[in-house]
Formats: sequence, C-alpha cells, structure tokens
Amino acid sequence: MYCVYWAVLWAAFHILTRVHIAGTENVPARGALLLVTNHLSRLDPPLIFIGVPRPVRVFIALKYHKVLPLRWFVDSLGAIWVRQNEADVPALKQALGLLRQRGVLGVSPEGTRSQGTHALIQGQNGAAFLADRTGVPILPVAVWGTERAFQSMGRLRRPDVYLRIGKPFRLPAAGRARGAQLDTFTEQIMCAIAVLLPEPYRGVYAHHPGIAEWERQMST
Repeated sequence: MYCVYWAVLWAAFHILTRVHIAGTENVPARGALLLVTNHLSRLDPPLIFIGVPRPVRVFIALKYHKVLPLRWFVDSLGAIWVRQNEADVPALKQALGLLRQRGVLGVSPEGTRSQGTHALIQGQNGAAFLADRTGVPILPVAVWGTERAFQSMGRLRRPDVYLRIGKPFRLPAAGRARGAQLDTFTEQIMCAIAVLLPEPYRGVYAHHPGIAEWERQMST
C-alpha cells in the first residue's frame, strides 16, 4: 500500500508542480531517524513522503480525526494522532517507541504552520526531547514554495516546490536534558533547518550565531 500511495503522490506532484529535491543521499538506509522540518503548507507532508526514500511516520492533529477520508489515509500510513497545545502522553510514548524500534519519525519543531511571513517561528522543545531521550540521529529537512502552491495551481500554473535534505547529526549525549539545556538543543535543531532554507525563510533564526557554524559544516 505504501508503494501505491507513493506512486500516486509522486505522479500528482510531477503533473501539478515542478518538484526540486536535493540531498536524498544524506538519508541513512536503515536505523532510527528523527526527521525535523519547517512547516508552511498542508503539502509539506506529502512532499516529504515522496522525497525521503524511507517510510516516515508523522504527528497529525487530533482535530482532523473527524475527517473520514483523511482519517483512513492517515491511519493506513501509521501516523500518530496528537492533541495540540497540551502534553499528550500516549502520543509521546508512541513516538518514543517508534524511534526505539528503529523507525523514522517526522516532526515540525515549530509545532504549527508558519503563516503570514512563511518564515521560521520559534521552535518548541518536543523534537529536542525526543532526540535527547532516544539518542537517535536527527535529519534536518527544509521545504519551501509549498506555501503558494495552491494559489498558483488555481491559476493553472505549475509552482516550483523545493525539498532539501541536510546531513544527519546527533545532539551531545545527555539523556535527561531539561530546561535551558533542552532550549539549547532546540536552537541547534532549528539552525540546522534554517541553514537549508533561502534567507527570506529563516525568520527568527536569520541572524542566529549558530547559522554560521552550520554553514561552515556544509562547506566542508
């Protein structure tokens, strides 16, 4: 079923948009991964689905559970339903279990779509918590162009949409990080995403000192 969904979405994207995907060679072929990405549009998850060459499970807001076709599709892909704006312990346990079983979990550290400016907003500590507790590699991914895709398609134009995958990295060994240390880890994760984006999309991280370090790593 996964291959069928992939083929349908791949065809839809290539018919309706001009897809630009870079960095697929950075995705490890096996082992647990925490995929972290920015979030601009409802098109982001399916774009990641066709662009990352491994099955990725994601969090989906529980408010969409009543939408029957979407619920059926989401459940068939093994997505994790989560209550927004509160500590959802069952969803967190599912996520930790998936990573410990060597799966791939996709997370948007911002916690919501970036609307208005479509640039990065302040990251939340959920992704850092998951990476710290499991010690899994983090795979930074950036998407852009999706925020205006529906508008362009409505005008019978094929928009350019972009997916860029960075190199995986790990947080410093901690295992029980809290408070300020989790905040620092979150900054690292957000800068790893920001450096993959064109400058207008970097938002609150545009002038973060951590960007320079990631740029140096990418140039080596």
